[in-house]
Amino acid sequence: MKTRKSFLLRIDPRLFQELEAWAAAEFRSVNAQVEFLLRECVSRRRKALPSGEMPGGPEAPDIPEGPHDSN
Repeated sequence: MKTRKSFLLRIDPRLFQELEAWAAAEFRSVNAQVEFLLRECVSRRRKALPSGEMPGGPEAPDIPEGPHDSN
């Protein structure tokens, strides 16, 4: 089984409500939605930056899709 990193996230309650509604609309948990959004942002950033500027450089591994990213 894959290990996953846990961390505490403090977030504005109104932003959490927006994420919660968005997650429900896409049949995800809030946690899965946040992870999906972060993965999308990192992927876009990698495409936008020259490979040497991304932390980890060109050898940085791709971020695997999560279990609920089929949407």
